[in-house]
Amino acid sequence: MEREMTTYEAVRVPVAGGELAAGDWRADAPGPALLAVHGITANHLAWSLAAETLPGTRVLAPDLRGRGRSSGLPGPYGLVDHADDLARALDARGIDRAVVAGHSMGGFVAVRLAERHPDRVESLVLVDGGLPLEPPPGIPAEEAAKAVLGPALARLSMRFASPEAYVDFWRDHPGVGPYWNDAVEAYVRYDLDGEAPELRSSARPEAIAVNALELDGSAGYAAALAALDVPIEFLRAERGLLDQPEGLYAPGIPEQWALRLPTLRTREVRDVNHYSIIMTAGGLVHVIPVIEAHVAAATAAETSAPPAHVDKEVAS
Repeated sequence: MEREMTTYEAVRVPVAGGELAAGDWRADAPGPALLAVHGITANHLAWSLAAETLPGTRVLAPDLRGRGRSSGLPGPYGLVDHADDLARALDARGIDRAVVAGHSMGGFVAVRLAERHPDRVESLVLVDGGLPLEPPPGIPAEEAAKAVLGPALARLSMRFASPEAYVDFWRDHPGVGPYWNDAVEAYVRYDLDGEAPELRSSARPEAIAVNALELDGSAGYAAALAALDVPIEFLRAERGLLDQPEGLYAPGIPEQWALRLPTLRTREVRDVNHYSIIMTAGGLVHVIPVIEAHVAAATAAETSAPPAHVDKEVAS
């Protein structure tokens, strides 16, 4: 897979309580855009390698409220609040409808966006996220997020003497270090906040705590997912957050959801973990063709009928 140089712009868009930070690749590209949504403790540069391997497609990726350069935004931090932020970002950047790709918790945000703002979403690509997570056996529901996301959550309380110390921390991470590349390093360095020797992750613990409790399908989420009628594609990473053989989703879970949701297609992605599926060329060789197919379908739909959101605005 070739990695080409692309036009990238760091932007800020107005949302409730302030401004949301985002990256906008190829803002002048014609045709449908991709809205790319990162995971629970991540930032928009988790999608940078994907954006750079989608020639001709505009990619808008935000730092969700409470993460990255959006970490200073106040709450609430719920999935529905993130979804509304994304709709405002589309407004501010002049994007009427988009194919929406969400990684990890970003998949849950994408589903809430499709539920709350259906006229803005062409289709969904859910990358190892977005389907309700079952708590591990014997773990109380309130402890499930900590059990599943433990190392990712523990990082938020750590302090680092220098950017290099933070890079070293991530290089030792079993799910990231063995797959290191320039895009991963840029993502890691961007995540830092504060001043040495008290550098820390930009992800706000109070924001993460809210979203960690929303991943089990409660609060109407499972019903909202089941009610969607847009095309949805789910890609399951075979390996987990720590590169362990057990993935975030047990085998068979996506297929069970496909029985409930006729528009859902599932794919098994071998030999990748929860991070490497979108942050390495080896993972993206499976993800990019899926995104390209959804963008192509959106392009075909766009040439045959005006976007629904435009219809509503004209009618009003």
